[in-house]
Amino acid sequence: MKPLQGARAAALETLLAVDRARVYADDALDQSLRRASLDTRDRALAVELVYGVLRHRLTLDWRLDHVSERPIRRLPHPVQAALRLAAYQLLYLDRIPQSAAVNESVALVKAQPGAGSRWSGFANAVLRSLIREPAQAWPDQDKEPATFLSVRYACPAWLAERWAARFGMAQAEQLCQATLTIPPLTIRVNSLRSTREALADALRLSGSQVTPTLVSPLGLVLDKCGLITDIPQFGEGLFYVEDEAAQLVTGLLAPQPGERILDACAAPGGKATALAALMENRGDVVAMDQSSARLQRLQENCARLGVRIVTPLLGDVMRGGQATARPFDRILLDAPCSGLGVLRRHPEGKWQKQAELLPAHRKRQLLLLESVCRLLRPGGCLVYSTCSTEPEETLDVIHQFLCKHAEFRRESVAAALPASGRELMTQQGDLSTAVNRFSMDGFFAARLRKAGA
Repeated sequence: MKPLQGARAAALETLLAVDRARVYADDALDQSLRRASLDTRDRALAVELVYGVLRHRLTLDWRLDHVSERPIRRLPHPVQAALRLAAYQLLYLDRIPQSAAVNESVALVKAQPGAGSRWSGFANAVLRSLIREPAQAWPDQDKEPATFLSVRYACPAWLAERWAARFGMAQAEQLCQATLTIPPLTIRVNSLRSTREALADALRLSGSQVTPTLVSPLGLVLDKCGLITDIPQFGEGLFYVEDEAAQLVTGLLAPQPGERILDACAAPGGKATALAALMENRGDVVAMDQSSARLQRLQENCARLGVRIVTPLLGDVMRGGQATARPFDRILLDAPCSGLGVLRRHPEGKWQKQAELLPAHRKRQLLLLESVCRLLRPGGCLVYSTCSTEPEETLDVIHQFLCKHAEFRRESVAAALPASGRELMTQQGDLSTAVNRFSMDGFFAARLRKAGA
C-alpha cells in the first residue's frame, strides 16, 4: 500500500519519531515536513496537530480511555498516535469536520504495515463513541487536587503533585496551565545594528504587530508576522529569536567592553551573541560546546548578527584545554537541565522526563560549576542559570556549591535587573521566573562573585 500523504500523515510520522526516538518535536517535525512537501496551509495544520497533541496528550488519553475497551497506552504506537490526532481535532479544533478527523485517522491506522487493517475498525468505533458520548466530568479538585491538575491541564501527575506541594494549589494550577499555552514569539534586538524603537518601527511597516516586552529593555513580541526567516530584518541580522527570561539572564553577567568572557555551554549562540552586543563587539567571548553541529549554528548566527568577538570552541569545559588556561573576567554557565521551565515550547518534555532524572542533572551541574569556577579570575563574576523550575537544579545547586567554596559569595541580581523585573527576585537575591505575570519561560539564575582583587 502506498504511504499516505498530507498534513495528518506528516503529523503522525512526527509523533511516532518523538515517541520512539525521544527526539525534539521541532527537529522531527522539520524532517517530516521536508519529506512531505506540503503547501503553506497543510504545513500549518501539521504543526498545529503535532504541538496540540503533545500539549494535550494526557487529557486526550483520559477522554479516549472512557470510550475505549482498551487503555490507549497499551495499544500499538501508530494506533495511539492516530487516535490522539483525531481526538485533538474533535475536542479542540472547531473548524475541522468531524467526518474528516475520523476518516483520515482511520485511514492512517489502516495504512500501517502489519496489523493496521485489524485496528482500523477499532479506531473507527472508538472515535465514533467519542463523538457520541458526553464530556466526562473532571476529577474532583478538592478530593484529588493533583489528579485534577494532571488531567485538566495535561500535566504529568508527578510534576503536578510536586508543584502543588511546593507552590500551593493556585500557583500550581497556573504552572500546569502554562504548559498548554502557545508561547509568544519574542525577539531580542541586536543592539550592534539597531535600537528597539527603530526595529519596532521597521517591523510595523512590514505588517507585523509589535509590542515591547515589559521587563527586558531589548525585547519585542511579534504577532501576525508570518514565517520569521522571511522577515527582511531577520536576514539583515537586526534581531535574534529569544524568550524574555533568557534575555534577562545574559544581562545579569553585566559584561563590559574589552573583557574576556566564557560562555561555557554556548550553542546555538543566543547568549554568546547577546554578550558580544553588550560588549559592543570589543573583547573576547569564548563560546564552548560539545556539539560541532550546534557550534556551526552558533557561527551562522554570529555571521548573520555581525558578531566578531565570539570564538567557538569545541570541547567539554570539565576537561579544560589551552583556550581556557588563561583566567576569565566573567563566566556564564547556562547549564544543561531538565528543561521543565520551557515545557510550553517543548511539550514532548512532559512525557519524556521523570523526577528520577533531577538528581543526575544536579550532579552534573555541580561538576560543571566546579570546573568553571577554577577558570574565573579573582574578583570575577559567575552567573549560573537553568531553564528549570525545580530546586534540585537551582537553589540546591547554589547552596551546595557555596558550602564547599568559601571564596565565592552570592550577589543580589537587583542592580542588574530593570526596576520592572524586581518582583522576579527570590529572597536569596536570585532571579526566578518560575511563576511570573509576564508570559516568560521558567528560568533561574544566580550571580556569584569570587574573592580577590
